[in-house]
Amino acid sequence: MRTISADEITKNIKEMCMEVNVCLSDDVKLALLSGKDREESTIGKQILGQLEQNMQIAKEDNIPICQDTGMTVVFLKIGQDIHIEGGYIEDAVNEGVRQGYAEGYLRKSVVSDPIIRENTRDNTPGVIHYDIVPGDKLEITVAPKGFGSENMSRVFMLKPADGIEGVKQAILETVEAAGPNACPPMVIGVGIGGTFEKCALLAKKALTRDLNVRSPIPYVKELEEEMLQRVNDLGIGPGGLGGRITAIGLNVETYPTHIAGLPVAVNICCHVNRHIRRTL
Repeated sequence: MRTISADEITKNIKEMCMEVNVCLSDDVKLALLSGKDREESTIGKQILGQLEQNMQIAKEDNIPICQDTGMTVVFLKIGQDIHIEGGYIEDAVNEGVRQGYAEGYLRKSVVSDPIIRENTRDNTPGVIHYDIVPGDKLEITVAPKGFGSENMSRVFMLKPADGIEGVKQAILETVEAAGPNACPPMVIGVGIGGTFEKCALLAKKALTRDLNVRSPIPYVKELEEEMLQRVNDLGIGPGGLGGRITAIGLNVETYPTHIAGLPVAVNICCHVNRHIRRTL
């Protein structure tokens, strides 16, 4: 049995919140730069150039890439041979979020009740997902999610007869409805299978996968490649002002489902697709 202190978890969450809001991961940066080279629209190239400049300024001046520093989503893969000492793990995570958003001067965007809407003033609580896995390691993924793009996301409860073509239509319909409101170029996470809530979680996890890594399942890999091309054929373009690069990535995750269902979730993210991972 390996012991990890709650204070260590807090420290890492704090650092990750501050880092992820300032520097994009390499896969997202490379996808944006590649998109600028492939963009055919003059104004599209200009917008992608501005996004590149924005990334550089954020890093050099240590300021957020986007003013919406998101609601903090945290994925924890907890090895079953770990013992957490010195505090409750959920408190440790939220304390890390609180410290990171305070010390990093990041915008506090969370309200304590969805109707009363009083700001919690420290961006807590985060949304925390737990997986118990073999081993004695703790893998932490921090993925702040802004709501300009989150609001454009959708869940579809398709019929099995809708099949793969129904899934494709759901993706295109969601992206077309999002248009410029999701701050394109987008990253698109798709979840297929499970239940109503499981497919949404799959779509969220899909956004944290490296954009250069395709699914090992042949038909899913083909779906990712086809739909990225079809999304870019829509002509929405950078900033929604027309062009080839409407999306810089599209990842699909699947899970077994019921004989009577075909749940599909499409989670849209803007180009500021923030995710950072550490293993303790």
